[in-house]
Parts: sequence; structure tokens; C-alpha cells
Amino acid sequence: MIHRRQALAAPLLLAPLSARAQEWRPGAQMRIVVPAAPGGTTDIMARMLAQHLQGRFGVNVVADNRSGGGGTIGTMEVLRGAPDGLTLLSGNIGPQSIAYSLFRNMPYRAADLQPVGNMIRGPNVLLVHPSIPARTVPEFVEYLRRNPGLPYGSSGVGQSPHLSGVWFTQLTGTEATHVPFRGAGPLMMDLIAGNVRFSFDNLTTSVQQIRAGQVRALAVTSADRNAQMPELPPVRETMPQLANYEVNTWFGMFARAGIPAAALRVLNAEINGLLNTEETRRRFTEMGGVPMPGTPEDFGRFVAAETEKWAAVIRREGLQMDVS
Repeated sequence: MIHRRQALAAPLLLAPLSARAQEWRPGAQMRIVVPAAPGGTTDIMARMLAQHLQGRFGVNVVADNRSGGGGTIGTMEVLRGAPDGLTLLSGNIGPQSIAYSLFRNMPYRAADLQPVGNMIRGPNVLLVHPSIPARTVPEFVEYLRRNPGLPYGSSGVGQSPHLSGVWFTQLTGTEATHVPFRGAGPLMMDLIAGNVRFSFDNLTTSVQQIRAGQVRALAVTSADRNAQMPELPPVRETMPQLANYEVNTWFGMFARAGIPAAALRVLNAEINGLLNTEETRRRFTEMGGVPMPGTPEDFGRFVAAETEKWAAVIRREGLQMDVS
């Protein structure tokens, strides 16, 4: 949920943007590490910001995909660098929230990262291969019961689509075999090909495939319907067993802790500047996502609350695994 104070943050920060930009400017090439394969929302956000920063600063800004380990490999790549503001992490709910309680052998702590700015929020969506006859969530649950162990894909171990599937099967008393991929792009290719039979994916990265009829969407994981696809019901409204089911995913920028305060202010202002453009708002609407402007402090409080929420879910379900 975006509070009014957060919604007003972008205009407040944009006013002194040119003055802030004079406080700090990158003196060399910048890099935005993407802890996932190309094609997913994490990657899209990195490339949108890279293009924006390159135009603003006049230096090369590259998106560097480092997938694997549920996003922990890419995160560690950022933490091995200097906290100079030249390297950002395109983070998300998986490695920057869920992972802290899901993985036993986490190689970093939340305190190792500095939240810079949130960018987009949106639901996941339950997708099935068109060959599956189910048209509603109850029909699909019955199909799962008749076909235990059905393979389902996610964009990676510990990402919100993975946990969306785990929680769904536990609440419905069904069984499915998890097949992790190194990002949403490779997952979608295998779902379209029928190599996995269903998935939970970010609505922001699957809208085009849904509209093209390459996959069938049954429901969204948010509490309410999404304006981009209002015909899709929330999962929690489809069956009594799923009444408490709600998952929202988000994507934002982080840096290694210790980044200079001036660099943090400038980079946060630039993120808010990007979110405030008409082109960004239009693209986010097309993706089914909502802009999330605000200060680094706003983003830090949001991430802490998300981390606490998922820790409670994971403890309740008894989930624990190792980073692989």
C-alpha cells in the first residue's frame, strides 16, 4: 500500500534535482547488477534506470545479469564492490526480503545493503499451459489432485513466484514438483513450450503472453483485482481454503551499505524522476504495475516490514533450504 506521504515524495524530491545533481556525479561507468536472467521485471527495471541515468549523467550505465542462487549470487556481486555509488543492485522481494528467513546459509545480511529507492509493485499471477483444461482456480485444484506432482516453474528458488506456489499447494492440500529457472524469461519459454505445466509469475512480465493466448491466466495473487486485467479474480476469493492468500511483489534499487550520503540523495532523486515521467507511468500501467516513489527511508521501512511478513509465513509453513 502506498501512503499519501510516499506518493508525494517524488515531486518534493524532484524540485531540487539539478542542485542535488551538482553535489555528486559519477566519475566513471556505472553498473546495475541484475540478480536474474534477462526478460523479467528485475531486468526491465535495471534497463529502464540505466537508460535514464546514462542520459542524465552522460556516462555509460550497463545492466549486468548475474543470475542464480535465488538472487543471492547477484547480490553478493554488488557487496564485493566498493560503496561508491557506481554499482547498484536491481533488487526484489526474493533476495532482499524472503531469502533472509528461507535460506539457512545466507551469505549476507540486510544491514549489508542500503535501500536507494523502490520502483514498482504488482501482483503475481497463476498461469497454466493452454492444454490444461481448467478455467478457474477450483477446477485447477481438482486437476492438481488428479495429477499429483505436476511440474510447475518459478523464476528462481526463494523468489516470490516460488513461495506463491508453495503456499498455494499447502493451503489446497495438493502436490506439485517445483522446477526453478534463472529468471522469468527462461521460465516463460518453458511454460509456453509445455515443459512445465503451470507457474506463478509477475503479472508485470507475463501480460503480453497472456494477451497473446500463449498461456492462460486464472487469478492474481493480490488482495484486489488488477486494473490491467480486471477479469482475473484474486486467488483468495476463489476458494475458502485460500481466503488468507495474498502475495504482492516489488522491485527497487539497492547499493552496498556505506554509499556516500550525497550519492544516495542524487540516485534516489533520479529514481523518483524516472517514476514521475509520463512514459514510465504509461509503461507501468501496461505491465499491470504501480509506481512506488519515496525516500530511501521510506523504502527501508517498507523492506523491513516485508521481511518480517515473510519470516512469519515461512516459520508457519516450516520452510527452510540452503542456497545452491
